[in-house]
Amino acid sequence: MQDNEITEKIIQCAIKVHSKLGPGLLESAYKECLFYELSKIGLFAEKEKSLPLVYEEVKLDCGYRLDIFVENKIVVEIKSVESLHDIHLAQVLTY
Repeated sequence: MQDNEITEKIIQCAIKVHSKLGPGLLESAYKECLFYELSKIGLFAEKEKSLPLVYEEVKLDCGYRLDIFVENKIVVEIKSVESLHDIHLAQVLTY
């Protein structure tokens, strides 16, 4: 499955969850429900996946914790805020 197809399915699930739950809940509630929806449609997803941070000879086994990691390639970061600010926006990294 191509990245765009996976992303489309993730967005559909996120819209479904938000439509059913509405605004104002904690991120953890949205995360659990989104994880459930992703799993239900057959996407491989992991919650709270550790992502190591390596800097020169320093290695932190858990430098980051990804909210949801889908199909071993798409990172989903859940936000539950009143309004979005620049700090909430992601940058696309390509290697």
